[in-house]
Amino acid sequence: MDEIQKNGDENYQLPANPNSLICMRNIWRTYQMGTETLHALRDVSFDVKRGEYVAIIGPSGSGKSTLMNLIGCLDSPSNGHYWINNNLVSDMTDDELARIRNKEIGFVFQTFNLLPRATALHNVELPLIYAGIGAAERHDKAQASLAAVELADRVTHRPNELSGGQRQRVAIARALVNHPSILLADEPTGALDSKTSVEIMALFERLWEDGNTIILVTHEPEVAERAKRIITIRDGVIESDLQQ
Repeated sequence: MDEIQKNGDENYQLPANPNSLICMRNIWRTYQMGTETLHALRDVSFDVKRGEYVAIIGPSGSGKSTLMNLIGCLDSPSNGHYWINNNLVSDMTDDELARIRNKEIGFVFQTFNLLPRATALHNVELPLIYAGIGAAERHDKAQASLAAVELADRVTHRPNELSGGQRQRVAIARALVNHPSILLADEPTGALDSKTSVEIMALFERLWEDGNTIILVTHEPEVAERAKRIITIRDGVIESDLQQ
């Protein structure tokens, strides 16, 4: 593997494929449970190119949630290397990871994670506040992001005034507002009825067609099948990696 000097670190490594948006190599995530060692992930390696639409699927306890936390820089691997945009995030401090999360990753959660007393507009503005963007620019960017998910007429509504599907659209608008490199969705239809789930998955398809890189974590085969590539994980290892 090639090496370059970066930030004074002579051992900083380039990813095996510098053209990949995500590059994971030999990732292990191990937990110590008393005297027992639990290997949640075992020697996982894969790449995601810019503009891909990937579903990660597996049963409960398969390691998919652990993998999602690593992809989203919410956790760090016990061993192995992970790069986003050629940045070696597996060796970063917590503060550095927080900056990467805000810049590179837009999160969409099953339970929406919206502030109940804030309007849709203010909920979408939150990542911009953390990024230090001024009020006028925040307002314009949040308006545009809500319009992109067809909620331009709901900017002043609070979560309890919105349907489940509309709340998830607000969450997606919030995830997109910083123009992140990766849209990372954790069971995005898990709290929705069947009809609304179809509408949200159609929105993800449109966002992918617009050029967004989407990684979707789910246990539902019908949701995973909407993606263009399916990575199946079981017992902490990649069981299959198939293009649709």
